[in-house]
Amino acid sequence: MENAANESQEQPAEATPTPAETTPGPAAEPSVAEGLDIGSQAPEAAAEPRLPHIVRGRIEADGTAVSTGRRKTAVARVRVRKGNGKITVNGREFEDYFPVERHRLLIEAPLKATGVYGQVDIWVRANGGGVNGQAGAVILGVARAIQALHPEQHGALSDGGFLTRDDRMVERKKYGHRKARRSFQFSKR
Repeated sequence: MENAANESQEQPAEATPTPAETTPGPAAEPSVAEGLDIGSQAPEAAAEPRLPHIVRGRIEADGTAVSTGRRKTAVARVRVRKGNGKITVNGREFEDYFPVERHRLLIEAPLKATGVYGQVDIWVRANGGGVNGQAGAVILGVARAIQALHPEQHGALSDGGFLTRDDRMVERKKYGHRKARRSFQFSKR
């Protein structure tokens, strides 16, 4: 036992060089990583816009972007063209059709995120569902139409979550139950 303890305490004759001895002097070339902060990106990576893999909209001959958005059971067919910012939903003014400010702000969000707010006219035909579902369908339709017009805005639309289809639907009623999951009242006797 004592021999094993003595052997582990012995130092090797040749010592390995310390990191201070191996680093080159000031005459060496500075590395690229020295100029970057932790968490920052190289300038060439940030300059290139993210382009979409799939564009779910089309551009007609007159320059109008056409797309469809869906949410729950609502469907919105959207047409976007260059203009002065007029939004028409089912033949009515935007503010009249969506009187709740929350819905209007949500629908305007993809326009503001891409910087085209007030520069395009939007025509929407929405049917099915309720007000919330129609507002969600219009958001998706507007975002897809903007992406068709301006593919370089894909990154801004994707980061805002405007291009993601919310696929949650009402669960169907099952037989033997009162509702989708609620059972009939149980009577022990």
